[in-house]
Amino acid sequence: MDEKSKPLGVFDSGVGGLTALRRLREICPNEDIIYFGDTGRVPYGTKSAQLIRKYALQDARFLESFGVKAILVACGTVSANAMDELKNGSKVHVMGVISPAVEKAVKLTKTNGKVLILGTEATIESRAYERLLCDIRPDIKVLTKACPMFVPLAENGLTSYSHPAVKALVEEYLWEFRDEAPDCVILGCTHYPLLAGAVSEVLPESALIDTGRAAAEEMKEYLISQGLDNCGGGNISVYVCDRV
Repeated sequence: MDEKSKPLGVFDSGVGGLTALRRLREICPNEDIIYFGDTGRVPYGTKSAQLIRKYALQDARFLESFGVKAILVACGTVSANAMDELKNGSKVHVMGVISPAVEKAVKLTKTNGKVLILGTEATIESRAYERLLCDIRPDIKVLTKACPMFVPLAENGLTSYSHPAVKALVEEYLWEFRDEAPDCVILGCTHYPLLAGAVSEVLPESALIDTGRAAAEEMKEYLISQGLDNCGGGNISVYVCDRV
C-alpha cells in the first residue's frame, strides 16, 4: 500500500472523540479512518498523568498496528499530558488538539481579551492550554474551569440544556463567568462539543471553539503539505474496548 492510501488513526478515551471524527470526515472526506475509543477505561480526565501516558501509548500502538500514516489524538486530556511521549515513541506523525484550538482562540479574541478554557481535571491541572495561550498572546486573560461531570453526561447521551441534570451542572460550572463574557470558550475535551448548545445557553455571547474541528483542519493542512492527502477511500472503521 502506498503512503497516500494508508488510513488515518484517531483515538479518544470514549465516544467524545467521535465529534472529532465527524469533523475529520467532513474536512478530509477521501481519507480512510480508523477510530479507537477506549470505552473500557473512560474517563481519562480523573486519572494520574502517568496512567494517562501509559494508556495513550497503548492506544497509539493499537492504531499503528493497522499501518496508519498519521494519528490524531482526539482527547484533550491526552493532548495535555502525553504528547511528548507520543511524538517520541510513535513511528508516524502525531497531532493533538491543543495547538490548533489555541491558534483559533488567538484569532477570535478581539473584544475583551478573555478566553475561557473548559476541560477535564487533568487537562486544567496541566495548564497546557494556558501556557501556550500566554506564550502566543501574553495580553490575553485566561480563565479556566474543570468540568469533570461533562464527560459522563456526554457518554450517557445527556446533552440538552432542557434536561435538569445538564442544566444544573452547566450552570454550576459556568454561571460565574457570565459577567466575564469571554470572547471565546475553548471546549477543551472532545466530549464537550456535544454540550455546546447547553454552554451557549449560559454564555451566549462567547464564540465556542470545537477542538476537534480545529485539529481536523490542521490535519488536512499537514496531509497536503506532505503530499499524503488521499484521492479515494472514505471508509471508517470504529473499535472500542471492554473494561480491562
